[in-house]
Amino acid sequence: MNSNYNFAFLDEGSKKEIRRAVLKAVSIPGYQVPFGSRELPIGRGWGTGGIQLTLSLIGRDDILKVIDQGSDESVNAVNIKKFVGLCTDVRTTTDTREATLIQTRHRIPERALTNGQILIFQVPLPEPLRVVEAREEVTKKMHAEKDYASMWLQLYESLVKYNKVTIGAEYPCMVEGRYMMNPSPIPKFDNPKLHKAECLYLFGAGREKKIYAIPPYTQVVSLAFDDVPFEKENFVGKRCRLCGSADTYLDEIFDRQTGGRAYQCSDTSHCQWTADS
Repeated sequence: MNSNYNFAFLDEGSKKEIRRAVLKAVSIPGYQVPFGSRELPIGRGWGTGGIQLTLSLIGRDDILKVIDQGSDESVNAVNIKKFVGLCTDVRTTTDTREATLIQTRHRIPERALTNGQILIFQVPLPEPLRVVEAREEVTKKMHAEKDYASMWLQLYESLVKYNKVTIGAEYPCMVEGRYMMNPSPIPKFDNPKLHKAECLYLFGAGREKKIYAIPPYTQVVSLAFDDVPFEKENFVGKRCRLCGSADTYLDEIFDRQTGGRAYQCSDTSHCQWTADS
């Protein structure tokens, strides 16, 4: 640990303020809690909200895992691990099973998380209604009144025009039947993992200065019409070229050996575990 910095970089007052916001977010699932976002020695867009949550919650006995698009070895994931390691000396891992804190960008691990784990999302845009209403004061009123008609109308227009809902990521969902929530830019494939999960999900948006949460065993339902059910990505007939998995989220890649398309697990930890087992 670099002795020139406080443990986990942030000062203790900042950590307490963020933890208070987390407690409020956990108490009101899906509600966006404003907080005083701090400056960090990294560029905007690198997940400053998620990092602030991680730095405020991490303890000396925690084990940290960081993933980006499911990968443990992407530039974003590697550099965040280095930064947290420099100011905490906590142990890091690529094994989802042993991590106590997992910070993620755009994916939920394939392996179901347990009650002792926290998954922290890096969120660029927390407001699910921003696509239909640009004014912050109006979206706040819409949430207060549970007025989500404009979002339902957008889904309906998509169905009429394309015969399907075309939202690929950030698919909106209702939390405990009360608040509409943006689950961060995860693929639709991951949305069902939010429902009644054993772990705690925390979402941090640094630029927008918002924190929200899904506590364990919370009802989370993706928006869908009664006669047009929610559908996630379909990988029928496709398998991971490394581990053979057919029930995971697969990335389409170029296979240099065959010169054609191939598929590979987005979650590198799960892929390695499956290949070794």
